[in-house]
Amino acid sequence: MVVKHPAPLSADLVWTETDHRALTHARALAMDAVQKVGNGHPGTAMSLAPLAYLLFHKVMRHDPSEPRWLGRDRFVLSAGHSSMTLYTQLFLSGYGLSLDDLKSFRTLGSLTPGHPEYGHTAGVETTTGPLGQGIATAVGMAMSERFEQGLFPGAPFEHRVWVIASDGDLEEGISSEASSLAGTQALGHLNVIWDDNRISIEGDTSVAFTEDVVARYRAYGWDVHEVDVSPNGDTDIPALFAALIASANTLEKPSFIRLRTVIAWPAPNARGTAKSHGSALGAEEVAATKRELGLDPAKDFDFDDELLQNVRSNLDHQVQKMRSQWDREFSQWRDGDPNAAALLSRLLSGELPENLEAHLPNFAHDSKMATRKASGLCINALAQHMPELWGGSADLAESNNTWIDNSPSFLPYFSDTSSPYGRNIHFGIREHAMGAALNGIALDGLTRPFGGTFMVFSDYMRGAVRLSALMKTAVTYVWTHDSIGLGEDGPTHQPVEHLWSLRAIPGLNVVRPADAHETAAAWSHVLAKKEPTGLILSRQDLPVMDHPSRSEIFNGVAKGAYILVSDAQPKVILMATGSEVQIALAARELLLAQGVDSRVVSMPCLEWFNKQSAGYKESVLPEAIGARVAVEAGATFGWYSFVGRQGSVVGLDHFGASASAPELFDQFELTPDAVVHAALETIARNT
Repeated sequence: MVVKHPAPLSADLVWTETDHRALTHARALAMDAVQKVGNGHPGTAMSLAPLAYLLFHKVMRHDPSEPRWLGRDRFVLSAGHSSMTLYTQLFLSGYGLSLDDLKSFRTLGSLTPGHPEYGHTAGVETTTGPLGQGIATAVGMAMSERFEQGLFPGAPFEHRVWVIASDGDLEEGISSEASSLAGTQALGHLNVIWDDNRISIEGDTSVAFTEDVVARYRAYGWDVHEVDVSPNGDTDIPALFAALIASANTLEKPSFIRLRTVIAWPAPNARGTAKSHGSALGAEEVAATKRELGLDPAKDFDFDDELLQNVRSNLDHQVQKMRSQWDREFSQWRDGDPNAAALLSRLLSGELPENLEAHLPNFAHDSKMATRKASGLCINALAQHMPELWGGSADLAESNNTWIDNSPSFLPYFSDTSSPYGRNIHFGIREHAMGAALNGIALDGLTRPFGGTFMVFSDYMRGAVRLSALMKTAVTYVWTHDSIGLGEDGPTHQPVEHLWSLRAIPGLNVVRPADAHETAAAWSHVLAKKEPTGLILSRQDLPVMDHPSRSEIFNGVAKGAYILVSDAQPKVILMATGSEVQIALAARELLLAQGVDSRVVSMPCLEWFNKQSAGYKESVLPEAIGARVAVEAGATFGWYSFVGRQGSVVGLDHFGASASAPELFDQFELTPDAVVHAALETIARNT
């Protein structure tokens, strides 16, 4: 397949008086916005204004009238604290921000929050602020761009990804993980500009950050450029533009630009100081800086309508010329490949293939299977009907069962061993970068990514998972080896606190199926929900339960909890998740032998259950049955919201040990007998 690269960019810079004035006022807007609210990060926005202006008005392909246009370049402000860098350009370009929006910077309900928020402000491609997340998310966007070339051969979707990163971004470990991965993948459409201003909150970065960053990126396999400040301390605009064009036109590897800047330039006293990083400059310094810029110090938020109209008109002229050509190419592609065009229409609509549930595997009731294996079978069944489904693992594909059979690996263009468009991603042992890259893939908009590792290492990727929940990205995390049931690897690998730690993240669905049937049902509902979800899967084999009908299983899992079996007059409710559902079922048999009726409730997803109607929740967990026992091989504290003060929880509030799974469940009293004991006690308390 012929690789389709973005068209080369012209090296001719046209810089007019309108550009100069717009840039000057953009710097003043950054100062004014921070000064008005009394807090923020003015210095970086001032010194980065030339770079941001060049990108939005001279380099990037974008259309303010259609922020989600397929053919656009992606822009990521990894230095999210400098949000005014982005907001001023969205205002200048015509993305819907007004001067009043800039005046309401960092205030309740404004379109200009302290850090850029995806889904809140048009033109913001991803939420940034936690340092390092932006650059790692952008790596996922670049991976997605390449994968889509294979999904839609010949389509004019090729584009570049542009990132502005700070010193702090490059200090965070996630950026090292992601940059190493990007170099290995030779993501030639990815371009990162490092704002080398050598200032952080604690002062000169040399107190903590002394390595040769440029050499580091060369070692990662990136194309590297360097731009120093001009003699007067300002950004050398022609040199920077030349570096941007050279980076854009380097297609065989990702590009990295070290841009030396003076923070808060040209503030006469605050420039180059740590104070300008995270504090308002003060009225006197703002006025003095405006005089340096040749502006009226008495005027705040000064941007006359004629200048704004000229800036937007110039950009609109470029956009119309570019869109005319792109729309023509897109129309020709669509007419020439109706099957691919139909797939694109489905993906843009967010619809799943028809009858997808019917394609999921069935499982024999008299068998045993680890839910991680059942998940792998589901992935492969779904992949046959969902070409948009792809993913990988943090070097654990065989253990996580995340490999898509009969599909090559996603590897660089020059690889002789695989395909640049393969569906199996080798993330390497980079859990945090994997999580952020999955976000980038999902944000790019067309495909459905998944990524796997052991559940205990969800800690390593928590920052990215939290952003998944914040942005509501359709990412599926496959977290296997879910409890002490993984056995001899011992307490370092046995998650104990993780289930409730993950459940504490608002907006994240945590799904722990009890067997293979529930695993298939979980995958079906996860894909339909289009929300961030963690599948919590067992290493050990679990019996495939003699469930009710397949439709009842799927419906029950979709509701988050359902009655698995109930005796005529239940005196106690036994609720459980995952492998512990088998313990609850065995405990019911023991209770029945003692003449005690009970109900077993499988609760694979508490988040889904909590969203059900009051009537449904009452039908599953009637208030009249106060005797309740929860069973889960993990921390107990969260379960008391379901069992109440008079209920009991059979769980694990300490670390595990290195031994076989059966030995550990016996040793730590996660047994049917223990559940029976707890049930009889709680029945007595509620009598």
